[in-house]
Amino acid sequence: MAAAERPIPLRRALSGLLLTLVVFSFACEACKKVTFNIPSKLEADNIVGRVNLKECLRSADLIRSGDPDFRVLDDGSVYTTSTVVLSDEKRSFTIWLSDSRTQAQKEIKVLLEHQKKVLRKRYAKEAVLRRSKRRWAPIPCSMQENSLGPFPLFLQQVQSDAAQNYSIFYSISGHGVDQEPLNLFFIERDTGNLYCTRPVDREEYEVFDLIAYASTADGYSADMPLPLPIRVEDENDNHPIFTEAIYNFEVPESSRLGTTVGVVCATDKDEPDTMHTRLKYSILEQTPKSPGIFSVHPTTGVITTVAHYLDRETVDKYSLIMKVQDMDGQLFGLMSTSTCIITVKDSNDNAPTFKQNTYEASVEENAYNVEILRIPIEDKDLINTANWRANFTILKGNENGYFKISTDKETNEGVLYVVKPLNYEENHQVTLEIGVSNEAPFTRDFALRTTMNRALVTVHVRDQDEGPECSPAAQYVRIQEHSVVGSKVNGYKAYDPETRSASGIRYKKLHDPKGWITIDEISGSITTSKILDREAMTPRNDLYNITVLAIDQDGRSCTGTLAVNIEDMNDNPPEILQSYVTICKPKMRYTDISAVDPDEPIHGPPFYFSLADTSPEMNRMWTLTKVNDTAARLSYQKNAEFQEYSVPITVKDREGQSATKTVRVNLCDCTHPSQCLPTRRSAGVILGKWAILAILLGIALLFSVLLTLVCGVFGAKKRKGFPEDLAQQNLIISNTEAPGDDKVCSANGFMTQTVNNSGQGFCGTMGSGMKNGGQETIEMVKGGHQTLESCRGTGHHHTLDSCRGGHVETDNCRHTYSEWHNFTQPRLGEDSIRGHTG
Repeated sequence: MAAAERPIPLRRALSGLLLTLVVFSFACEACKKVTFNIPSKLEADNIVGRVNLKECLRSADLIRSGDPDFRVLDDGSVYTTSTVVLSDEKRSFTIWLSDSRTQAQKEIKVLLEHQKKVLRKRYAKEAVLRRSKRRWAPIPCSMQENSLGPFPLFLQQVQSDAAQNYSIFYSISGHGVDQEPLNLFFIERDTGNLYCTRPVDREEYEVFDLIAYASTADGYSADMPLPLPIRVEDENDNHPIFTEAIYNFEVPESSRLGTTVGVVCATDKDEPDTMHTRLKYSILEQTPKSPGIFSVHPTTGVITTVAHYLDRETVDKYSLIMKVQDMDGQLFGLMSTSTCIITVKDSNDNAPTFKQNTYEASVEENAYNVEILRIPIEDKDLINTANWRANFTILKGNENGYFKISTDKETNEGVLYVVKPLNYEENHQVTLEIGVSNEAPFTRDFALRTTMNRALVTVHVRDQDEGPECSPAAQYVRIQEHSVVGSKVNGYKAYDPETRSASGIRYKKLHDPKGWITIDEISGSITTSKILDREAMTPRNDLYNITVLAIDQDGRSCTGTLAVNIEDMNDNPPEILQSYVTICKPKMRYTDISAVDPDEPIHGPPFYFSLADTSPEMNRMWTLTKVNDTAARLSYQKNAEFQEYSVPITVKDREGQSATKTVRVNLCDCTHPSQCLPTRRSAGVILGKWAILAILLGIALLFSVLLTLVCGVFGAKKRKGFPEDLAQQNLIISNTEAPGDDKVCSANGFMTQTVNNSGQGFCGTMGSGMKNGGQETIEMVKGGHQTLESCRGTGHHHTLDSCRGGHVETDNCRHTYSEWHNFTQPRLGEDSIRGHTG
């Protein structure tokens, strides 16, 4: 390939071999001197040779060249850093090696020699070769895309200067030869002529990088392999193609001039940055055709609005035929088209309007939550959108809140309702001003030039023959507490709303919680039927509410509430809350006593506490000091003994109402009151009524046993007789789980079955004892009050003597021994305590 001349003679091909021989010859003396044979001129970044650094200093980590025109790599390769010309026959420099760890250093002397060699021509020629300029270099080569031939198509000739002295054979490799696409190129072996065998598509292969070789018959490479790029020249054979067959864009109808609608884009497979791919966009056709609304930028494909005529209510969709052409839109350029659909989006540029300026409606008085009018409107915006849906507002006339208006979502009508009863006597008609707008705000330009549409609605109220009116629903009266029965005060008043008169109205009491009040049927006044006690009301200290029914002559009625405010009187003294307190001595020095007063605060605190017993002994033992308006502090003297004391305390309210209460104080040696129980005194035991009753019952029990024995004796005489130990057999203590039925004879001579049956005679006739689960039980009297004092038979009260002959269910008159014991023992103890304290 003839091109640039380079000063590299044929002997350079042999210099590598000579150099290798030199390097290996000095391998053993690498640290002394290395000689390289080089041409007289070397370009920058050319390899000079390679030095064996390992044999000189294996651990070297720093390599430095003594000549800046040369650099040494880690593997020992020596390269030129700039163009080197040997003006003399020889040139030398030093390579320094050092080991930073051991501080060892060595140097290698490098000698560069320029030596001429004489080569004999192979084969028959004996002439001496002379160095000459070379033509073995890449030549720019190209071929036309989609070439029509003829094929094989000659591309160029490749030649090597070595052909002047040798018989050179040429060959190629690379894509298009021995790689895909195979056999597209071939080269004549002897001439170096390069051919193409068929057309090539540039969009598939832009360039083919071939490698050309020049060799002798015996396979010797006369020259280095030559890169041979073959570029395929582009032909405008591809139409530009839009990225979409149909583009869909949206644009608001309120868009201003120059609003971007969308961008169309096309691609071209031809060579970039050429006229073949320089595209130009344009609009071929718009539907509807007039007026022209859109334009497209010729190079960017941006579609914009160029007119103010976008009105969805007129045209809601446009269709554009878009064209793109290469060769910058020239007539001979290739082109294609696409469709662009532009939808005009609705904007709120049409105000809703009433079909009429005035409307009328009517409603009966006292009616509420009823629809009275539907108001239609017109709106040209898109149906069922926020731009179309209406919002209605009552602007005037609804100050009292009698009306409300809403929107029917289906018809977009305004629906007017009455939500509070209207009174014909107060207003015969009401005039409302209604306004309408949309859910979405108007566009800016439209909002500046429009106002809210309004309409007047006149509502006529129709008169209705009404019943009495209980107004106000709650009326108040005051009555003093403890007023005498028959006290009369004004009561509830209702009236006819049309005549504003109360005549002809009758009153009836529907609800009176305590039955304290009677109401006059004609006048509605009230009279006390009982003594009023404010503290007995529930809830306490609240109004006493009476429900009243008012009825007119036609039987129509209304109900109201009469709230009676019972004025409090100081009829209740304060009451001390504590009855029994425990004081741990000496840890606790006092205890607090508090009181409450059911009367109103004006008759209550502050309270005044004092000791009711003013004896010197009581005053010496106990003291009372004020804590606050409702409490006092009870303190004891240090020398007080551990025992239970009875301390009478008097408390007075602010008006002098007083009460006295004896507080039991347990002065105990403890750390916490829970450790102390009420003390009992053993001396001075006095039997109370419960203890006496228990003794009497024991006597009655013994008497019943004796009576049973007597009954057994008489029964034995009338029948075949009983053993002499009848008394022992009649009172049976059975330790069996099922002793059977025990029968005894009652005082009246009848047999009485005492287990699970009813009998006559004594109330709960004494029968057998039964041990259930190890517990001995004796059947005893068990009355309706669950005491041993009485026995209720068939609704009458009987004593033990008076219930003879009565019919009593024994199951209702039984007590186990354990119940009797639990009943008597606490009362015996209680009576003992009372006797001691008395």
